Amino acid sequence: MPISPRRIMGALPQQRWLLPPIDPESCDALRQALGCPASLAEIYLRRGLTTPTAVRAFLEPETLELPPPNTVFPDLDLAVELLQRAIARGDKMTICGDYDADGMTSTALLLRALRHLGADIDYEIPSRMQEGYGINERIVQDCYERGVKLILTVDNGIAAHQPILKARELGLTVIVTDHHDVPEQLPPAHAILNPKLVPPASPYHTLAGVGMAYTLALSLAQRLGNWRELVRPLRELCTLGTIADLAPLTGVNRRWVKQGLQTIPTSSLVGVQALMRVAGCLPAQDAALKPTVVGFRLGPRINAIGRIGDPQVVIDLLTTEDPQRALELATLCEATNHRRQELCAEIERQAIAHLEETGFDPQQEWVLVIVQPDWHHGVIGIVASRLVERYGVPVFIGTYEDETTIRGSIRSIPEFHVFEALEATKDLLLKYGGHRAAGGFSLRAEHLATWRDRLRAFAQTCLKPEDLRPLVTLDAEVSFEQLTWDFYAQVEQLQPFGSENPQPIFCSRGVKILEQAPMGQQREHLQLTLEQNGRQMTAKAWRWGQFFPLPTTVDIAYHLTAHTWNGETQLELELKGVKLSLAWYVPNPPSHPLPHWQPLPPLTTLLPQLRDNVLLYGYGRPEVPPNLTTAAIHYDRPRDRCRTLILWSLPPSATHLRWLLAIAQPEMVYVGCQRPAIAPLTTLILSIQNDLKEQTTVNLLALSQTYWIAPCTLVAILRHLGYGCEGFAPTLSITAELTRLQRWYQLQAKDLARLAQRWGTS
Repeated sequence: MPISPRRIMGALPQQRWLLPPIDPESCDALRQALGCPASLAEIYLRRGLTTPTAVRAFLEPETLELPPPNTVFPDLDLAVELLQRAIARGDKMTICGDYDADGMTSTALLLRALRHLGADIDYEIPSRMQEGYGINERIVQDCYERGVKLILTVDNGIAAHQPILKARELGLTVIVTDHHDVPEQLPPAHAILNPKLVPPASPYHTLAGVGMAYTLALSLAQRLGNWRELVRPLRELCTLGTIADLAPLTGVNRRWVKQGLQTIPTSSLVGVQALMRVAGCLPAQDAALKPTVVGFRLGPRINAIGRIGDPQVVIDLLTTEDPQRALELATLCEATNHRRQELCAEIERQAIAHLEETGFDPQQEWVLVIVQPDWHHGVIGIVASRLVERYGVPVFIGTYEDETTIRGSIRSIPEFHVFEALEATKDLLLKYGGHRAAGGFSLRAEHLATWRDRLRAFAQTCLKPEDLRPLVTLDAEVSFEQLTWDFYAQVEQLQPFGSENPQPIFCSRGVKILEQAPMGQQREHLQLTLEQNGRQMTAKAWRWGQFFPLPTTVDIAYHLTAHTWNGETQLELELKGVKLSLAWYVPNPPSHPLPHWQPLPPLTTLLPQLRDNVLLYGYGRPEVPPNLTTAAIHYDRPRDRCRTLILWSLPPSATHLRWLLAIAQPEMVYVGCQRPAIAPLTTLILSIQNDLKEQTTVNLLALSQTYWIAPCTLVAILRHLGYGCEGFAPTLSITAELTRLQRWYQLQAKDLARLAQRWGTS
């Protein structure tokens, strides 16, 4: 049954799909060397694993040879010495942590370790609502007045120049452990440990804040000869924080997380056991925990406390030895997470309503800056992530601290560097911090409009119009018949999945939707039955209720998952993207005689000399007055043979030209030098995308003629939009294809004569 344009317009998410190119010969060689399916070899190559040795090292991270940490971090030995000396003297120490999962697990990790090693230590975490991120002068002054001699920051401090300067002036020792991007001026701490200060090729470069804290804690414990009992519990805390912070699961992170996931199910930490119990994710005995359980079940319950509760709850949970107390605290985490979910849903609803009411257009604005009063600052970062997923642009979301000050969070797309944007606009900010993908800020309300304009200008320097839609990066194209348990097991060897090692996204084309129905309390999700070549699969699409009903034949992008229900486990698809499944073709022109070619003289000179049928073709070609010639003038599409073909401008491609010659069969072709006015790239992409919503089969020649672009340029745009265009030759980038098109339009009569000669001999 044909699908109406109205239904399609509301039924599909506006996404860009990317299947990064790989070398087919390299893929085949890797497939043969490993004895794996071609699609799996494609995944390895697209993750930079180009040799069997690299693949095996990735799949078995425990074989990774790690350099000693003190040879990587220049200040590590000094930091250990300062802590050892403070413990020996009985000096009071304070950990300055943070209120997100990374900061709270880091704080708990060092608190457990240093207390185990005999330190007199407590901790401080700034108020999310009143103070914001990181160590501040109030904390420093408070520590000084309480007789603290050493401050140890975790997951913050690298940009806190003034508070650390104040601490030094008061005679305090300061050790900074952080993992955020490094500013131009380092703070005046006694020792600084930050993986961003080590070479990017180092396996330690991607450590989260908790990974840096783990490195320091173990180094100190080894120096004191009291480390064996600490390794396992500290590694489990490191695993929780690393996954919850979305740190890259590569290098040493991958090794430590894989080890931590093996032991967490039988953890000796009563707080971790209680948290798994209330979250309903206690695994079977001797079974490893999956990172998705940490990322989607445990992490949010920890983060919820930091966002809208008291971080002390989590730190007590992760350091207590009392099972009953742990269960009480875990139950509080559970209740707080429910409240956090409600707040997120309401703020997201309000934000979308505001943006629709104001007509927000990502292609015009480049960035999304939205500020509203009375939003809870603790959860707007989560809403920012959802708005990025929905609109595909960097999102700056804020709320008012008071009548004059705005504080907010940032989430970004891959092509936009948050910290560089903040650095470029820092003269308007009161405070800021972050890294490539996310950050935080505060500014005076009076500067908001100027800041929005500056951010938009910055975005235009690093983004292209085609970047401004949600990106789905595909790992491999497969058919349903390939989705076996054996294939799933091989994909699972890539675990743990996370940042920089995401769960693979597969693509299958020409999939029929047999059944689909909304599910969830608000009908916000979809459940589907899909079929391709006789094989059926079940699928779920989270938060896609707005797209119901989906078209009946589509290309899909998805995760392959295993779902257990009523004791039975089956393979299931988790949809990440959907596009109309379209058929493409290019009609081949018939053979044609070769004409003579001449440059086009003025029409007022040429036309009076012509007789019989004439085809006047091209972009912007004029209408010929009846008194100028006795010839019968045809425009664009001849009804009869035309002895003369006048090309006011060239057709969009050689194939178009061959069709004109085949239909008109001219004896003489006059070639003009006019060039078509091609629409701006953004307009071109959006117009073509809109055209496709009304079609299920596309003649590439006809559609490219509509926009005066070559079929290969059109295919580059279609591939950018996520369509397969199988069987069509490889294309360049869109901008490179447009450049090539401009060169085509510059061809002269003599160039076309040589080209036609090759057609006649091929």
